[in-house]
Amino acid sequence: MTFRKYLVLACVTLCASIGDSLLAHGMKQVGNVSLHDLPTVILAVTNPSVALGIVLLLGFFASYTTALSWADLTYVLPATSLGYVLLTLIAKFYLHENVTTTRWMGVLLISAGVGFVTQGPELTHHGEKHDGPVKSETISAGARR
Repeated sequence: MTFRKYLVLACVTLCASIGDSLLAHGMKQVGNVSLHDLPTVILAVTNPSVALGIVLLLGFFASYTTALSWADLTYVLPATSLGYVLLTLIAKFYLHENVTTTRWMGVLLISAGVGFVTQGPELTHHGEKHDGPVKSETISAGARR
C-alpha cells in the first residue's frame, strides 16, 4: 500500500472521529432540535462546533469514497475502524463522557479485529476482469446457446 493510501485512510479516520465529536459537542450546546421547528435546525447548523463537524464529515465522505474506489469495503471499513478508539478517547477526555469498562473492552476487541483484517489483501480479485466494452459477437454467441 502506498503512502497516499495510508494518508486517505488516516483522513477517513480522523475526519469521522473529530467530526462526530464536534457534532456532539455542538449539539450539547444547542440543545433539543426538532425538524418541525426549522429555526432551531438553522440555529444548530450555525453553531461553530456543528458547522466544523459537518465540514469534517464531508471530508470523511470524500476520503471514504476515494478509499472505496481502490479497495474493497471489507478492507476499508475495518481499516478505518480505529476511529472508534480515537472517538472513545475524545469522548472520555474532551467531552468528559463516562466510558465504562465494558466499552473499553469493546474498543480493545475492535482493535484486535482490525489487526486480523489488515493481514488480508486490500483488493479481492474475482475471476477475469474486462476493461473494455463487451463485443457484440460475444453477446450474440451467448444468446444462441
